[in-house]
Amino acid sequence: MTQPVDVTAVFTPLDGEFFRVKLALDIAIEQVVQEPGCIRYEITDAQEDRIVLTEQWESTELLDTHLRGPAVQDLNESLSALLARPVDVVRSDQAA
Repeated sequence: MTQPVDVTAVFTPLDGEFFRVKLALDIAIEQVVQEPGCIRYEITDAQEDRIVLTEQWESTELLDTHLRGPAVQDLNESLSALLARPVDVVRSDQAA
């Protein structure tokens, strides 16, 4: 049996870009929660200097499909000039 995969992604907006980053994430959330295998995809902490997105997927395969999909591609494009550093992602299916 496949174990669910937990993901935590921390987004660090550039100064003054918090609302634009949050809006881009809100738009992505509306799309992603409808994807096959998505159990949870939500903002669990939002402050001016960071936004934490918590995800849970039914399997590694479905998560990987999501990562190649249009919602993630659109989100990456939307955020390309709004983040102070790359997104910090931790997955439960990958060794630390």
